[in-house]
Amino acid sequence: MTQEVLSLWPELEWIENKELREQTARTWELALERSVLTPEDLNRIPFTLLCGPDLKVTFMDHKRSVVHIARDAGNKINEMYHGELPVNMDVLIAGAILADVAKLLEYVLDENGKAIQGTYGKYLRHPFSGVSLAEEAGVPAEVCHIIATHAGEGNMVKRTTEAYIVHHADFMTFLPFKERLIV
Repeated sequence: MTQEVLSLWPELEWIENKELREQTARTWELALERSVLTPEDLNRIPFTLLCGPDLKVTFMDHKRSVVHIARDAGNKINEMYHGELPVNMDVLIAGAILADVAKLLEYVLDENGKAIQGTYGKYLRHPFSGVSLAEEAGVPAEVCHIIATHAGEGNMVKRTTEAYIVHHADFMTFLPFKERLIV
């Protein structure tokens, strides 16, 4: 695991299974190798292109918050649901870390250094390309399922408990920006 990826994702250490932790990190390494974006860009650019260029919440602010919210929700479900709805925490955390990894392939920078959707992103959304990157890194199917179903594309299939948690953690921290009322 590169220091570059570990500095972006200290939460990788939460994944107890060493192989899954390394596969998750490797997926990020592949994305960074293929992207024009740098770790510095990820800590600078807005987390979504849909809310305008003045958004202060960065890509990494949003991504890391989703991981933290998902982990907290998974822990609470495991604590309070008497084993009736077990959450695999390693799968949940890896899926949350990887959900938007392929946005690195969707985005390019314009002449002013502003993130915009590139040609690749116009044809392939990140749930699809994210699964491809993750499979290349050996990520197991139950984590790839989270990547594939975390966004609207997942509304067409049955989600696992872990996928529901990541989906809701992602959208509860996105939709209020997209749909907020201007008063």
